[in-house]
Amino acid sequence: MAYPKKLLGDDEEVQFELRPAWKTLVFPIFWLIVIIGLFFFLLGRVTSWFEGTTGTILTWVLVVAALLALVILVVRPLLFWWTTQYVFTNRRIIIRTGIVARKGRDMPLSKVNDVSFDHTVMERLFNCGTLMVESAAENGQLMIKNIQSVEHVQREVYRLHDEDDAFRRARSKGVDSSPPTSES
Repeated sequence: MAYPKKLLGDDEEVQFELRPAWKTLVFPIFWLIVIIGLFFFLLGRVTSWFEGTTGTILTWVLVVAALLALVILVVRPLLFWWTTQYVFTNRRIIIRTGIVARKGRDMPLSKVNDVSFDHTVMERLFNCGTLMVESAAENGQLMIKNIQSVEHVQREVYRLHDEDDAFRRARSKGVDSSPPTSES
């Protein structure tokens, strides 16, 4: 799901977009396997132990419980993963989360003071981690968890910050900082 261009400012371009790392899908897939296996095991037991109305009622109870467990433990985390966006433009960092109700946070690159990362031993195995962006603004720190290739993203944020600084310095001096065209 690409970030809509109509929500970008003038001269703002998306540099890269991310979703939470694939490791966030490990538990939903685990629960999917467990729920399906347990459902069919219990269904086999119910149909062999009970007959008639009692068997039918218990079968429906199993179906409802399995569907409820699937929605809570599988579908909801998958939808959260699918609807979470980390967008890095040449002017700001944009975070959007939420399935029905959306929540967002933007941080201008001009306010970035420090960019650091953290990853545990397990996260190193999965090649992901947490990116922490310190800001001079009131809200202080932007923490983005489960970023794939977090060290690379940290370097890219520093590069984007430096380019944004150069753009702002050139603009304040009245110099055209736009890239040269093929006509020049």
